[in-house]
Formats: sequence, structure tokens, C-alpha cells
Amino acid sequence: MSVLALRDVVKTYGDVGALRGVTLDVADGELVAVVGPSGSGKSTMLNIIGTLDRPTSGTLHIAGDDVGTMRDDELSALRALHIGFVFQHFHLQPGATAAENVADGLLYADVARRVRRRRAVEALERVGLGHRVDHLPNQLSGGEQQRVAIARAIVGDPTILLADEPTGALDTASGTAILEVLRELNSAGTTVLVITHDLELAASLPRQVRMRDGLVEQDSAGGDAAELAAAIAGGAR
Repeated sequence: MSVLALRDVVKTYGDVGALRGVTLDVADGELVAVVGPSGSGKSTMLNIIGTLDRPTSGTLHIAGDDVGTMRDDELSALRALHIGFVFQHFHLQPGATAAENVADGLLYADVARRVRRRRAVEALERVGLGHRVDHLPNQLSGGEQQRVAIARAIVGDPTILLADEPTGALDTASGTAILEVLRELNSAGTTVLVITHDLELAASLPRQVRMRDGLVEQDSAGGDAAELAAAIAGGAR
């Protein structure tokens, strides 16, 4: 079953075509790398999948809902229910503890304060930070801060986790650890899309979607999995 379906999605900014007819299906429980160079359209696609922007034309369905028919308040509710975001830069509140930062992910979900705290601690435990719940961001390493950001993204138990260059600001060891967290979340049932220009990271994931010039150039789910994985791995060397 497709949890995410794009059909002929076009996004233009003036005369610039950021997306030029993208069709993509992601099944419930997949772990997918969307890879491509700067300007390939992958970040624009992330914003559209995350309902932060609307396509110029084409359709987007998330968990069976036609996003194009929704009002802004309905989109906000859909984001709160179905979508979690992780970015390259952690965007943590410097004066708030790890638990408080994670609890912020439930501000728009009509959850009581005491319940937000409990669920925040549970989310931090899921990413291996149960012993850091009361630490401030400046008391955490870069890798730990990204784990807090991931906990904030999953505290609402989203259907889809969108991770935009989640290891881009980290050293190799911390990046490897973050990727393992994403794999564990996926194994527990969360659909994960990792948007990256890191070819080595992309080649390590089960499915690779390669974008170029606003189009899906190759998709390993389309029968060319070995060829695409080898090409991406070769490009990483």
C-alpha cells in the first residue's frame, strides 16, 4: 500500500522549473534515499511531500488523502498526524532541555502538558538519550543534538519521517550512529525518506531514487536496483 504517491508533480518559480513532472510511490514501511546534486529538485520535493509548499500542478496523496483538496488548517492537522521532519541543522531551543525541545513537537497536537513530557521522555529513550532528558543543547554533542531532533520528529508517532541531510553537519562516527537510529525507527514501522547528496549513505539504504534537473532519473524500485546501487556506490568512491 502506498503511503505516499506523487503523480506528474510540477513546481515552478517564475520561469524556473524546480520539478518537471515527478511521479513517485513509497510504500508503507519503506526506507528510501532520495539522492541528487544541488539543484536536482530533491529539496523542493521534500517541501511538497511535507506539505510546506504546494505543487504548481499534479497530485500528492499522503496516507490516502488528496493533499490538493485540503485547506491550510487541514494541512496543518495532516502534518501533525502523519509527518515528522529532521533537518541538517538541529533547530533546538538553546534554553530548553532535551525533553522540553522534544515536547515542542506536540504543541499543535492538543496534548496535555504532563502527557507531552512523558511522551518526550519515551521518544528520547527510543533514540538512546533516556539519560540526557534534562540536558541543555550546549551540554550535548552534535550527534546527541541530532538525536534530540529525531526524537522531536517522532514524538507524535508520524507515518512518514522526512530526514533532510540528517548527517550533513556531523562527523563520520556520529553520522553512522544517526543512520542506525533511522534504520531502527524504520524497522519499528516508520516510513523514512532520507534526502541527501551523500552517495555513500544513499547506496547503503534499501531503495535509491536519483533525481536530476527536476525529474526522477532512476529508481531502484523500478527493476534497476543493482545497476543504480552500483552506480551510486561507484560515484561515492
